[in-house]
Amino acid sequence: MAKKTPLPSPTEARASAAHAIVVNDARYVYPNGNVVALDGVSVTVEHGEILGIIGQNGSGKTTLTKLLNGLLKPSAGEVVVNGISTSGRTVQEMSAHIGYVFQNPNHQLFARTVQAELEFGPTNIGIEGDELADRVARAVEFFGLADVIDEHPYRVSFPIRKLVGIASIVTMEPSILILDEPSTGQDHQTTSIINDLMRKLADQGTTVVCVSHDMPLLADVVKRVIVMKDAQIIADASPREVFADKPLMARTNLQAPQITDIALQTVVPLGGPVALTPSELADDLVARLGRKG
Repeated sequence: MAKKTPLPSPTEARASAAHAIVVNDARYVYPNGNVVALDGVSVTVEHGEILGIIGQNGSGKTTLTKLLNGLLKPSAGEVVVNGISTSGRTVQEMSAHIGYVFQNPNHQLFARTVQAELEFGPTNIGIEGDELADRVARAVEFFGLADVIDEHPYRVSFPIRKLVGIASIVTMEPSILILDEPSTGQDHQTTSIINDLMRKLADQGTTVVCVSHDMPLLADVVKRVIVMKDAQIIADASPREVFADKPLMARTNLQAPQITDIALQTVVPLGGPVALTPSELADDLVARLGRKG
């Protein structure tokens, strides 16, 4: 049996790869052969990009993201992450390059304390000593976990537990991070932390892929959205273009952010912009009032 070529380090792989993610005509059929979960999907994601993925349940979103980190292997086509084809690579091998945060933190948390949970991932990829302590300390500060650091993850509130799940992957410092419905079950404060995290990671050059039904979150953070339906990508554009496309939203049974709907009914017919956030709409209205004054 041919020996597998050792993987380059995450830093080396990212530096040498032209793109963060390249999915080329990927197809995935479940083992029973009756369900085509992904049908000829192609997409390229750049380093440091924040990409949103939307679509109804069963559209192929989760299957696509599980192909990215090797949890699933394409039935046809190719998935390349940081220049590395996921075919023939284990999830553990890919985990140093791409981190996956599950929608339900109960599916990934297992340690007896929050501290141990934050240490596990980086320890598993060879991080130790001062570097390990520094990564954990930074995560504790950013996510506001100091008060629960010695608690069992299942004894903290669900919003905090979800932050622990995200932090446990962030401490591994993958160059690509996948977030599956990160704002589900979150309150306003913890959702703001998640938004800030995505911006911070992108500023640092980390690629973020966010699967979400939370349209206001995507409108506020991402620069690009792909829309999935029936195992295929049916749109790939900016949030402003996607959310302003009423036929597209209707076709996918998705609802644009409420503020965008308001803008489409009020200022857009007057030549104003498609607002994605309340502040954008407010700025436009104030400017219009000023011109009238």
